[in-house]
Amino acid sequence: QVQLAESGGGSVQAGGSLRLTCQASGNTASYCMNWFRQAPGKERETVASLSSTGAPAYADPVKGRFSISTDNAKNMLYLQMNSLKPEDTAMYYCAAAQRCGWSFISWGQGTQVTVTS
Repeated sequence: QVQLAESGGGSVQAGGSLRLTCQASGNTASYCMNWFRQAPGKERETVASLSSTGAPAYADPVKGRFSISTDNAKNMLYLQMNSLKPEDTAMYYCAAAQRCGWSFISWGQGTQVTVTS
């Protein structure tokens, strides 16, 4: 089972950008890779997914602002976040699933993103 570790979070002003990185312990090309977030008092929300065929999908609140990508040669997953809003504040996690829409089988410890107004 692949191990995942996120980094790249931080504090940024509204309108700013961050790029999150997820280092995998092995090749993730056969998985659906995801970024999800969890804010205090809110439900977990999957914000971006990337299928094993390379098809991205985004939650409506982040469409046009976030971009998911992967570098399979480095076993890395990225989330480029632009035009950040205070409501994007959350702990962000990368996660693997056998298929998109299926339950996650592995996720990391998370990285905190805080967007100030």
